Amino acid sequence: MARKYLGGSGEALTVWISVAASIVLIFYGYDQGVFGNVIINENFLDTFGHPSANMQGTMTSIYNIGCFIGAMSTVWTGDILGRPRVIMLGSTVIAVGAVIQTCSYGVAQMMVGRIVAGLGTGMNTATAGVWQAETSKMRSRGKLVIIQMANCITGFSISNWLTLGFSFAPKDVAWRFPLAFQIFFTLCIYATCPFLPDSPRLLIRKGKHDEALEVIAALQGHGATPSTPSVRAQYSVIKDILDREHMNTYTWWQLITGRGPAGVLRRMILGAWMQAMNQISGINVTSYYMSYIFINSLGISTLLARILAAAGSVDYLIFACIAYFVIERYGRRKVMMTSAAACSICWIVIAITQGLSSKGGNSYVLGSVSVAFFFVFFASFGMGVLGVPWLYPTEINALEMRTKGASLAMATNWIMNYAVVQVTLPGISNLGYKFWIIWAVICFAFIPITYFFYPETANRTLEDIDRFFETGPGLFVNRNRMAVQLQRPVEWIEEDERIAREEGRGKGGVGFEDGMEKEKGGVVGVEDVVEGV
Repeated sequence: MARKYLGGSGEALTVWISVAASIVLIFYGYDQGVFGNVIINENFLDTFGHPSANMQGTMTSIYNIGCFIGAMSTVWTGDILGRPRVIMLGSTVIAVGAVIQTCSYGVAQMMVGRIVAGLGTGMNTATAGVWQAETSKMRSRGKLVIIQMANCITGFSISNWLTLGFSFAPKDVAWRFPLAFQIFFTLCIYATCPFLPDSPRLLIRKGKHDEALEVIAALQGHGATPSTPSVRAQYSVIKDILDREHMNTYTWWQLITGRGPAGVLRRMILGAWMQAMNQISGINVTSYYMSYIFINSLGISTLLARILAAAGSVDYLIFACIAYFVIERYGRRKVMMTSAAACSICWIVIAITQGLSSKGGNSYVLGSVSVAFFFVFFASFGMGVLGVPWLYPTEINALEMRTKGASLAMATNWIMNYAVVQVTLPGISNLGYKFWIIWAVICFAFIPITYFFYPETANRTLEDIDRFFETGPGLFVNRNRMAVQLQRPVEWIEEDERIAREEGRGKGGVGFEDGMEKEKGGVVGVEDVVEGV
């Protein structure tokens, strides 16, 4: 008897996997925003002896070192435990870190709690996107990951509004409760992940073929079973790529020195650098320190700074949601480049206004313009540079290297995150308005980098991307039709159809076309098989 999953099968099951993956990102967004609002609380500062700006920066950024280690750990644990179990383990670790932080009375204890919570967050964020990508269909994969990122901003917004509300609470309740609230998200993970399937691609790699067929059938829905022709066809397409790659016969040294299957190292670098671009855009200058910046750079009162930061998080959330409508329509490349250009313009305006203000300009007017363009930056970032770097590593890496590639990408994200958070407070203090010019230049650089080096991954199955790199494309992809066109190349559609027909003939009796005809009613057809799970 086939096993039952939360949500049953088909679209409902995909939705529940998306819910579980989104909880991970809400969790991450909350963690990202909460501490920046905690460190401006007077009772917190009194409890910890009014630490210097550098020490506050270290207490905030040390979390990212834990995240880096946690993400790297999934290189080994990700495939062994499977996607849902890694997320459950990571969420448990975060809850332990939350308890330590909530009970802290000294800087050292708080740092330990921050590192422990970071370990779990790194594990979760390195896993959730891969799980989502490997269990969703081609046309919805990008949208589902964008939903995840919108939920990340939901968590960020919750942290801002919750800390604003609790800023009126007595004494240490104002900051201890927001830290303790992390445990709520762990309970949400416990309520979903144990009842959801693992990635069928991972199951095939681990030799669990019967279970993989069950999961593929469940994800297809509409009464599909492991013996359904369309299920067998999807299974065959995935297994065909895995058999051709056979990466488990290569050593790590062979893979990273380019002596393994085509493009493995290049693909890992593309995914990792895309995540680096997400962090060095300057977003965590605002995510972690928005209230601090408003207070210390713009001279705004503490309460108004909290209100503006909370309002900014809603602006961020709205535009992160709007990205849902553009990510598949315009593709990863155009969305990333347009968003990066807008972010660069925002930083230029912020630098100009703060520079003029520092030289005696009308501080009220110039400060208002700065605040407005911080809001525009949130909108610009949310439309592209937020979601594309989280989606891209889950798509670009080779099938057998997807866990390791995503882990490397997330580790890159966290180490860059650490660097940005660590330099922000000293940077604001020492450079003034010049600090914002750095982010303007960096964001602008994303445009040529994406244009010349990053192939399009929208409207491709994960197996299509493997095929693209098997052709040995040159370093620059901007003139390669198969690399940059938005539509799925016809060659790969025909290749999937060929494999599916061979699978049908191999079973004897019922051919591919006949099997599809029996599943008619428009429920499962060639298009579903071609696009893959």
